[in-house]
Amino acid sequence: MDDKRPEEQQEPTPPVEESPSHTIKMKTFSFIMLVFLLIIATAGLTVFALTFGDEKAVEVNSPERREFEKLYTAYDKIQDQYFQDVDRNVLVNGAINGMVDSLDDPYSDYLNEEEASQFLEGISSSFQGIGAEVQERGGFITVVSPIKNSPAEKAGILPNDQIIAVDGDSIQGFTTTEAVMLIRGEKGTEVTLTVKRGENADPIDIKIIRDEIPIETVYAEMIGDNIAHIQVTSFSENTYQELLDAIKEMEDEGMEALVMDVRGNPGGLLDVALDISDLFIEEGKPLFEVQAKGTEPEVYTSSAGTKIKVPVTLLIDGGSASASEILAGAMSESADIQLVGEKTFGKGTVQTANDLQDGSNLKFTTAKWLTPDGNWIHEKGIEPDVEVGYPAYASLPVLDTSIELKDGTISEQVKTAEQMLEALGYDVGEVDGVFEEQMTEAVKAFQEEKELEATGILTEDSTFAVMDALREKIKNDDPQLQEAKKLSMEEAGITASEPEEVEETEE
Repeated sequence: MDDKRPEEQQEPTPPVEESPSHTIKMKTFSFIMLVFLLIIATAGLTVFALTFGDEKAVEVNSPERREFEKLYTAYDKIQDQYFQDVDRNVLVNGAINGMVDSLDDPYSDYLNEEEASQFLEGISSSFQGIGAEVQERGGFITVVSPIKNSPAEKAGILPNDQIIAVDGDSIQGFTTTEAVMLIRGEKGTEVTLTVKRGENADPIDIKIIRDEIPIETVYAEMIGDNIAHIQVTSFSENTYQELLDAIKEMEDEGMEALVMDVRGNPGGLLDVALDISDLFIEEGKPLFEVQAKGTEPEVYTSSAGTKIKVPVTLLIDGGSASASEILAGAMSESADIQLVGEKTFGKGTVQTANDLQDGSNLKFTTAKWLTPDGNWIHEKGIEPDVEVGYPAYASLPVLDTSIELKDGTISEQVKTAEQMLEALGYDVGEVDGVFEEQMTEAVKAFQEEKELEATGILTEDSTFAVMDALREKIKNDDPQLQEAKKLSMEEAGITASEPEEVEETEE
């Protein structure tokens, strides 16, 4: 019946003749059966297509991802025909690793659940291991920098050392994550790294006892003449607050100028680097630029807030990488702060870590960053304004403490020992790799000074003592720090104080 408004007149409708009731029931039943049969037929056709039509099946599930057909085929063939059972998760992880490796980017990596957990440890309060930042370069695991006061630093590991084996097993061709999984371990356990330093140097085994590595990232001290020296060893979760606390402590001790130090700092969290850069840059000036694929660079500028008001210089070297270079670029180009030391590492890309459902992580490069002036320093580094190198003895290879060096021994290890003792002020005769009488006397003199048994033979405790003494000399002499201090004093108008005279008294 047509609907009509109430006010309209409606014509009477003729009566409808009723049909027998059983006829109505038959039509309803037939309709239901017809729908049921159509559903079954549709389902059957779908199953047939999925079962027997390979190409059709791909189209049904992912019509726009035909590029994966070859991957699916390879996966199925390996599962069906490989002569041993294969773990499906291993195949999938391998496929993802293969895609990441094909990027040929040492900063992009796929981490399974266990590896992702260890990655997160690296930016937390502490972890257990040897304490060294490493990176894959040209197929070799290379040390970017050992962490300050870590077992790696104490054992003599230096930036640019190549780790070619772990506990006797070669790691050439390993990814950074794979290498770290082998090198890290529980506190108190021992790991032996086979290290190569320099092009022609022979590899040497270095035994290191793993320890708890606290992520204490800021070290501050007054170095005379009201000059503060603050070293930042990485950019971790708490670094910004640590730095604020250190600055306050130095101000309380009379700081009139500051030497900031990111030598050996391999980087860390981007937002922390920006917060720290902000302390030294006038409000509104650029800190750095980020450029993602297909976009114009996005400029990050300094905000209002806490600022360092005393003159500053910045120490850099080949171990200063990534976030350290962001800080160096900002301080140099937006605040005219002088950089002292050696050219930085040269990492100008930004990585993003993507958590996956099973706890694994896909970390890959998503952008490049540029200095405030628009310079891309990737694989180039940042040059210092005042170049000051380390003394030659600072880059000597480590000595193998398990080997006896004594009269009559001829080797590169002897030559290294001669160079170390000579740097420490001992007369070793000609530095030629031949252990002779004068070298024996030099070793005896060193052993007596260190209250060791004066045998004239270098091994174990005596060898460790030589390397420790040299490390202390490098720290105390530190020509880069002395130059940075001088520049800060000049800018602050500070005159060097006269050394205190010590009165001699007769006894």
